[in-house]
Amino acid sequence: MDFSRDFIQLACDKGVLRFGEFITKAGRKSPYFFNAGLFNDGASFGRLCDFYARAIVAAGIEFDMLFGPAYKGIPLVAGTAMKLAEMGHNTPFCFNRKEAKDHGEGGTLIGAPLAGKVLILDDVISAGTSVRESVAIIEQHGAATAGVVIALDRMERGQGELSAVQEVRQQYGVPVVSVASLSDLIGFLSDSSELADNLAAVRQYRASYGIDAAA
Repeated sequence: MDFSRDFIQLACDKGVLRFGEFITKAGRKSPYFFNAGLFNDGASFGRLCDFYARAIVAAGIEFDMLFGPAYKGIPLVAGTAMKLAEMGHNTPFCFNRKEAKDHGEGGTLIGAPLAGKVLILDDVISAGTSVRESVAIIEQHGAATAGVVIALDRMERGQGELSAVQEVRQQYGVPVVSVASLSDLIGFLSDSSELADNLAAVRQYRASYGIDAAA
């Protein structure tokens, strides 16, 4: 998809996606590092939310509303709802706070009531903890999880043979949509004279830790 490459270019331009030697949470030496928190100004964050909205529309998932898990999902879900509205899809959204509020409206949820088919928005899926917590909140309110949308699918194995994204798909039986994936990144590097020097290291990393390309 064209927007996947545009997204990767934006991530490189903003320093969200960097190349070198980095240690992941799993203790692996990775040739790239992705930090969506660095989409930290109005222009780049607006474009990020536009990419989320385009990925959602392209995926064709049926959903009634959006949910953003605290904390990174909060601005994502608000911004993406605005971009979807600009595309003609006026969508309710909701997010949670980490601690219950004991005054005012109270509770842990802010926004539209959780109902129907709910699409979860997050930046990445690492251990799947945020997804599990989100699914539990959604089910507690009698709604159903329609799917999960993330920025980047690293397409690498977790503790077993499956990736974190595949584990979520298998455990909850819902689609996981990414704006871009490791395959998209490798294609981008293959066509980039400026960043081509990083291609061999990224390919080697996929060979060592990646899931099956068809998965």
